[in-house]
Amino acid sequence: MSVRNLQYLFAPKSVALIGASDRPGSMGTTLLDNLLGGGYKGRLYAVNPKYERLGELDCYASVADLPEAPELAVICTPPATVPQLVRQLGERGTRAAVVLSSGMGKANAARDGRGRSLRQATLDAAHPYLLRLLGPNSAGLLAPGLGLNASVAHSGALPGRIAFVSQSGSLMTAVLDWARTRGIGFSHFISLGDSSDVDLGDVLDYLASDGQAGAILLYVDQLRYARKFMSAARAAARSKPVLVLKSHGGDDGVRAVASESGALASEDDVFDAAVRRAGMLRVYTTEQLFAAVETLAHARPLHGERLAIVGNGAGPGRLARDALRHGGGTAATLSPESSAQLAALLPGTGSGAGASNPVDLGGGAPPERYAAALEVLLRDPQVDAVLVVHAPTATVDSREVANAIAPLAKAASRPLLSCWLGGASVLEARTIAANARMPTYRTPEDGVAGFLQLVQYRRNQNLLMEVPPSMAGYMAPDRSAARALVREAIQAKRLLLSDPETKAILRAYGLALVETRAAPDIEAAVAAARAIGYPVAVKILTPDVMHKSDFGGVTLDLDSDEAVRAAAQRMRKRLDELFPQARFDGFSVQAMCRRAHGHELIVGAATDPVFGPVLVFGQGGVAVEVTDDHAVALPPLNLVLARDLVDRTRVARLLAGYRNRPPANLDAILAVLIQVSRLVSDIPEIVELDINPLLADSHGATVLDARMRLALADRSGSTLDRLAIRPYPRELEETIAWNGAPLLLRPIRPEDGPAHLAFFDALTPDDIRYRMFVRIRELQPSQLARFTQIDYDREMAFIATRRNADGVNETLAVGRVVADPDNTSAEFAVTVRSDLKGMGLGRIMMEKLIGYCRARGTGEIVGEALPQNSRIVAMVKKLGFEVTVDGEEGTRKMRLALR
Repeated sequence: MSVRNLQYLFAPKSVALIGASDRPGSMGTTLLDNLLGGGYKGRLYAVNPKYERLGELDCYASVADLPEAPELAVICTPPATVPQLVRQLGERGTRAAVVLSSGMGKANAARDGRGRSLRQATLDAAHPYLLRLLGPNSAGLLAPGLGLNASVAHSGALPGRIAFVSQSGSLMTAVLDWARTRGIGFSHFISLGDSSDVDLGDVLDYLASDGQAGAILLYVDQLRYARKFMSAARAAARSKPVLVLKSHGGDDGVRAVASESGALASEDDVFDAAVRRAGMLRVYTTEQLFAAVETLAHARPLHGERLAIVGNGAGPGRLARDALRHGGGTAATLSPESSAQLAALLPGTGSGAGASNPVDLGGGAPPERYAAALEVLLRDPQVDAVLVVHAPTATVDSREVANAIAPLAKAASRPLLSCWLGGASVLEARTIAANARMPTYRTPEDGVAGFLQLVQYRRNQNLLMEVPPSMAGYMAPDRSAARALVREAIQAKRLLLSDPETKAILRAYGLALVETRAAPDIEAAVAAARAIGYPVAVKILTPDVMHKSDFGGVTLDLDSDEAVRAAAQRMRKRLDELFPQARFDGFSVQAMCRRAHGHELIVGAATDPVFGPVLVFGQGGVAVEVTDDHAVALPPLNLVLARDLVDRTRVARLLAGYRNRPPANLDAILAVLIQVSRLVSDIPEIVELDINPLLADSHGATVLDARMRLALADRSGSTLDRLAIRPYPRELEETIAWNGAPLLLRPIRPEDGPAHLAFFDALTPDDIRYRMFVRIRELQPSQLARFTQIDYDREMAFIATRRNADGVNETLAVGRVVADPDNTSAEFAVTVRSDLKGMGLGRIMMEKLIGYCRARGTGEIVGEALPQNSRIVAMVKKLGFEVTVDGEEGTRKMRLALR
């Protein structure tokens, strides 16, 4: 289930309260008072056999006695009564209900006559009628624009443009009270409760297309369906700001892991990675949540990360600058022209001295000086945003300062933020600034925090929208060889693979490896060392000790048979003494890799219980957990995402080179990350992977040590279901013969951006209008990203591609289909390059789309065409589409039923 029938939940025309009461302190009384006091204009009914009338409402004995089927039912009766009530409502025609009754899913809770939990019995009762359930254990919902307060909150909500969705009922009531005191209004306020039916993903899908919600705020305790959540979140974040409040996770030390990557990838790190990947913004306090809403809602779009600070005192400016530095922000360096112009405005500036950032206007700065300084800063090409800090003085009216800068805020092309220090004396100035849609803050630190939220939101949105470069030239992995090695290990019940075994799998994915051989005993280790060539490193092989170097299980720079023999004997003895129960699997003998300027890195993978496979990158070596310099990302990766993963670590600055050390080969590091991403996406049996160290320098990146843990994959469903984001569906690729040559039909990829631009440029203006119903001269970056970076779980775009005479892959046609969240209807569009029309490409793409939708179980395919687009209309008629004329302009509606 997804958005189906949610309109009856969030915008009902009639509501029935089942369990209505007038008993003081009861839930039924609170709900009835809130429904009556909210100003709801729809039809309202009370249901309770104990009453004939409650206040101004007639009270009905049962659902069957109601004069109509209510669009929404609010249920607050004892848990045992809920399944039967839901069945009765479904039979009457009700399609949504809020269940506030609690305790229905607990292990020791009452069960129905068939042994089901009451929560499951309620779901089973609702399912045949497609009746959507919010709860159980929900605190209710509010839709202030409708005057609907179907909640147990002690106060209502002001109408506004913010949708708040909470997994905590107690937090819901606290936030309502907090927001009302600050004049913050809401379009929706929703308590999910136990989310037995309607969950975060469903609500995000609904709110993403709801025009009443300008921003979406989420309070998250925990998630169950990562794939569904990520698809809904990525879709919503493309259309409006989505902010997430989630406390830091608990102690992850209780998780049993056999790898360093598993230990590093904490629950909190993984959730951060998911929020970042979805283009949302995470905050950690309620205050930050609403401050971020104000900033994102009022500030101009941010196109860079350089902040200029200006104020009427050196102290507040320095506080803002320090907060910016400590927060990892970037202070703008003023251009020489701006510096000189500002110096001319400032009192007491010496001849030839320029102004610097922060800009101190002086304690007695009049409003005109503020305005003049801001005009200079807002024109400076080296400034991306400005924070103005004002402290009240006896000689300057704060209101006049606000009135002077308000017009600049309205006209500015970049963010202008304001901080008004003080209390009652600056209240009016804050109001003037807010009315000018200028984000306002009480302290310099708050102002900088608001700017940094803009920066982080911009970065996350860029990851969502940026088109990555082509990945041509990357080695195609030998998936069959890797799968065979994994299958062989599992059949032999070797689930924790050694360094040599892991490297054999990594070799199939093209990773550079130092020569390594496994030896079952000491003399075999000597022979292996002699074959490799000295010097070598020798490591003991045991699956029962993670950190072998801690007990002398690794010896480097061995340069003779005798040295290898002595080191191996010493290792075996130490293992027996310190870990007598540990298994001994032999030795790993490895050529020494000497790189004077090499960096030890870790690249790994772990499996999160919610989000599935995750990738880890950071500073490696024996102290990897002590340095704690790592970042986490969700697969699959492309070049943009891999680069972002590297950039989020401190070691990235070392990799860029310093003093006499040349920069590391970043392309080689990114290639490793992308190939590891492919590996864990392709092979579901891999649950943990450590590559530590990955030695990187200016020449490349080489795997020195690696280990892998396997587990039997769940064969009950698709192996892709374990991934939070569905990777490129390679299984949908198809090569056909067309025009005497092979033609590849395949899903579009983010890396197809340049080819898609060339395809668009080859279309005639009329063909563009037929596709988009408007004339567009060129694709904007956000449009290009939307066309090429698709969610394969929800939409599909197939391209017909071939290699041209210059050896470049070119796009000849595109067929696109986007399904609604319930997969009942999918809208299609087909575009053929203008110079290739009439050659059958349109029909090929349309048949590809139809076959894909049939396989997914989609109910119907629909589309629209301008009356002038006769080619597409004629083609779809031949394929069995029903075509009708709609509206005065004669738009053609096309529909093909698939089931």
